[in-house]
Amino acid sequence: MVDIATRVYNHHWKIDPIVRSLLDTDFYKLLMCQSVFRNKPDTNVTFSLINRTQSVPLAKLVDEGELREQLDHVRSLSLARGESTWLRGNTFYGKRQMFRPDFMEWFEALRLPPYHLERVGDQYELTFEGKWPEVMLWEIPALAVLMELRSRAVLRDLGRFELQVLYARAMTKLWEKVERLRTLPNLRLADFGTRRRHSFLWQDWCVQAMLEGLGGAFIGTSNCLIAMRRDIEAIGTNAHELPMVYAALADSDAELAEAPYKVLADWHEEHSGNLRIILPDTYGTRNFLRNAPDWLAGWTGVRIDSGDPAEGAEIAIAWWKQRGEDPTKKLVIFSDGLDVDKIEELHRQFSGRVIVSFGWGTLLTNDFRGLTPDDRLAPFSLVCKATEANGRPCVKISDNPNKATGPKAEIERYKQVFGVGTQAEMEVLV
Repeated sequence: MVDIATRVYNHHWKIDPIVRSLLDTDFYKLLMCQSVFRNKPDTNVTFSLINRTQSVPLAKLVDEGELREQLDHVRSLSLARGESTWLRGNTFYGKRQMFRPDFMEWFEALRLPPYHLERVGDQYELTFEGKWPEVMLWEIPALAVLMELRSRAVLRDLGRFELQVLYARAMTKLWEKVERLRTLPNLRLADFGTRRRHSFLWQDWCVQAMLEGLGGAFIGTSNCLIAMRRDIEAIGTNAHELPMVYAALADSDAELAEAPYKVLADWHEEHSGNLRIILPDTYGTRNFLRNAPDWLAGWTGVRIDSGDPAEGAEIAIAWWKQRGEDPTKKLVIFSDGLDVDKIEELHRQFSGRVIVSFGWGTLLTNDFRGLTPDDRLAPFSLVCKATEANGRPCVKISDNPNKATGPKAEIERYKQVFGVGTQAEMEVLV
C-alpha cells in the first residue's frame, strides 16, 4: 500500500507525474473513440475547459509553468506494449477483442495533439482543436491534471504530520461510507471518479478500499489503468459528446432532431448489440424517450446523469411499460453527483422495480470536504466539453439548465427542435 502522505510531501519526485499513461482515462472514452474513428474520423472538433465553479480561481492557485509541464508530459505518452496487449486481448463485458486491429494500430501510434493555454483573469482558457478521435482523448487527462495541481497547490505548505492526519481523516471518511453501503442488499456500484479526482494515488486507494470493503458489490472502475493494474472490470459505454457533435453537424432542423438516434444506430452497429445503454438527457430525457424509435426500447437500460434522478428513472420506467418492456429486467445507472445518502435513497426507491446500479464519481475520489481550513480542498465542478464541430457550435441542454453548454441562441433553437419546455434548475455541486 502506497504511503500517500509521504508521496505528497515529496511530490517533486519524478515518479509522480499526474498522468502516467494514455490508459489513465475513462473506458467510455476509448469505446467512443473507436466509434468516432470508424464513423467520423475527419471531423474537426474543439474541446474547451469550463469551470462551472467560478469562485475557484484556478489561475491563481495553479502555476502556469507547472500546468504546461504536466500537459507537455501527457503529449509525450504513448501506449506501452503491456497496455496494448491488455486492450487487444482482454475480455470486456464478456466480449474478446472489443477493440478492432485497425483502431489499435492507430492508437498505438498516437501522440496527443497540441493544446492552447492562456490565462484570462483568474481562470485558464484551455482548448484542444483537431481531428475528433485525437482531441477527444485530451478531456480526461486535462481535467485530472488541473484537479490534482489544485490539490497539490493547497497541500504544498502542509508538514509531514499534517498530511498524515489529513489523509487518515479522508480514509476514515471514505471507510465510514463503505460500512454504510455494504449493508445494502444486491448493491451494484462502480468507480466513475477519474475526471475530478483528488489525485491518481488517491483514486487508486479508493478503488482498493472499495474492493476490500464491498466485495462483489463493487463491480469495477471507469479508469482503464487502474482496471488493468488491479485486474478488475473496466466500466463504461458512451457520453454526451457523441450526440453533441452529431447534432452540430446536422444541416437542417429535421436532421438535428434525428441526430441523437443516429448516434445510437452507429453505436449499435459498432458494438454488434453490446453496450446497449442509453444516455437520454443531452437534449432532454422526456422528449428523447417519447420520440425514440421502438428498437431502442429493447436496449439494456439507461444512464441518469442530470436533473432529479428519481424523476428520470420514473420517466424511463413509464416509457418501458408503454413500449411493452418489463422494467424489472432493465438496468438504470445513476451517475450524477452521487454520495452515500443519495445512493441509499435511490437504492431503496428503485430496488425490485429495475436493476439498480451506481456510477460513483467525484464524491468517491475527491471528498475532502471539511478537512482543511476554509474548505480549500472541497471538490468543484470542472468540465471539458466539445464546443465546436466543423466550425459549428456544439450544444448540450441537459435535464438541468445549469449544466447546459453552448451559445444562448443555439440553446434556444435546440430547445424548440427537441420540444424542451420549462426546466427546474438544480445546484451543480460536482
